[in-house]
Amino acid sequence: VQLVESGGRPVEVGGSLRLSCVASEQTTAMYSRAWFRQAPGKGRVFVAVVRWSDGYTEYAESVKGRFSGSRDVVNNAVHLQMNSLKPEDSATYFCAGGMKFSRHESLYDYWGQGTQVTVSS
Repeated sequence: VQLVESGGRPVEVGGSLRLSCVASEQTTAMYSRAWFRQAPGKGRVFVAVVRWSDGYTEYAESVKGRFSGSRDVVNNAVHLQMNSLKPEDSATYFCAGGMKFSRHESLYDYWGQGTQVTVSS
């Protein structure tokens, strides 16, 4: 199974972006899909996780109220709507898939290559 992210690009502070993560096939091995991000020189951190069965989503405190996760069953995709973007949101955003509904990256078996988000003032 391959995950492909898209939607990252440069954006101004306060702007919005919608990231997408499409899986190459339907699989029961992905009970959830999560978003993580990694800024230059820093570790990868949890952003949000979407439960595939019903779209229930949990968020990191740093993005709660600004980001919104969703699933698209028809296109086998999850999306991350990012509003009110801040410079500290600049990072490479990764999509991950796994059998656990978790905030821990070690529990995810499938990873995309990432998409770059740059927020500038």
